[in-house]
Amino acid sequence: MKHVTEYRDRELVHRVLAEIRREVRRPYTLMEVCGGQTHSFVRTGLKDMLPPEVELVHGPGCPVCVTPVEMVDRALRIASLPGVIFTSFGDMLRVPGTDGDLLSVRARGGDVRVVYSPLDAVGIAAANPDRQVVFFAIGFETTAPANAMSVVEARRLSLPNFSVLVSHTCVPGAMRAILESPGNRVQAFLAAGHVCAVMGFWEYPPIAEHYRVPIVVTGFEPVDLARGVLAAIRQINEGRAEVENAYSRAVTFDGNAQAQLLVREVFEIGDRRWRGIGDLPDSGLHLRASYREFDASERFDVGHNRSGESTRCIAGAILQGRKKPAECPCFGKECSPERPLGATMVSSEGACAAYYLYAQSSWKGRADR
Repeated sequence: MKHVTEYRDRELVHRVLAEIRREVRRPYTLMEVCGGQTHSFVRTGLKDMLPPEVELVHGPGCPVCVTPVEMVDRALRIASLPGVIFTSFGDMLRVPGTDGDLLSVRARGGDVRVVYSPLDAVGIAAANPDRQVVFFAIGFETTAPANAMSVVEARRLSLPNFSVLVSHTCVPGAMRAILESPGNRVQAFLAAGHVCAVMGFWEYPPIAEHYRVPIVVTGFEPVDLARGVLAAIRQINEGRAEVENAYSRAVTFDGNAQAQLLVREVFEIGDRRWRGIGDLPDSGLHLRASYREFDASERFDVGHNRSGESTRCIAGAILQGRKKPAECPCFGKECSPERPLGATMVSSEGACAAYYLYAQSSWKGRADR
């Protein structure tokens, strides 16, 4: 497939790796923001092919992983109510809350359904006018346009029985929080190409300039990622802190103007709580007052209690790049994709799941000890 297979070319990857080795002069700590990038680095072995001076730390760019426990608990309580059809993408069904997950709610008789688009949930609401239909709207800016469209469509169809439980997060706020955190070691970011395909990267230059940190927009194939690493290292070596687009076949500076317009119509920026990290200012999307009638948090009075994380799970430190999955004493033992303690193991984009599935040789000996 054009624009995919050529970016998996083994010879080209090795040529870029040779350039990286020539550029390396000291230790470097780079953070790939997106969980999809983490999985690509680990699954393809590219992480282990980089020079030892180049350390990759894994950021909070997994929307399932950063959905806070209290939001999952709210979803469980709403899904348990009689007369409710609770819809979600499949990757949220096994994310643990304080007392179970959405699959356990379904096992107890709750009507929990997997959908492949928020518009599917709108269709379910139209077909079931006597039931309340809720869609679990999570994700970064990538999924925000489709989720916004579902609300607009529900209004157009006059569906008073449709609502969304919103837990949208935004990448720039997370970047700023990481750079301002005590003990931060991140010297450059590899920004997520799919987010930037929607939002562009016009929000990033002020971050690069203020914090003096390079930001390189990359894709998800091995050549994309290797080129992103090379560009970041060159900027560090040259003392530059700029935003560089290494994914120009899919990303422009301005992004998708129509998608952004739709998001701004339905959502507004506000503070958001991130799982394992805490409250971050201006890091989330919330329904505007003009669309508040579709807010499931207000429609259903199920409480707003703050729930605690598992005391054994170090997902927060992993999401901030302070720890690696194999440094968790539960990794590969009490915690696995079949029996996850936290969202970084259950999510298909989680760093713990990536290490467990694709890098067992690098942690299995440690886990056995």
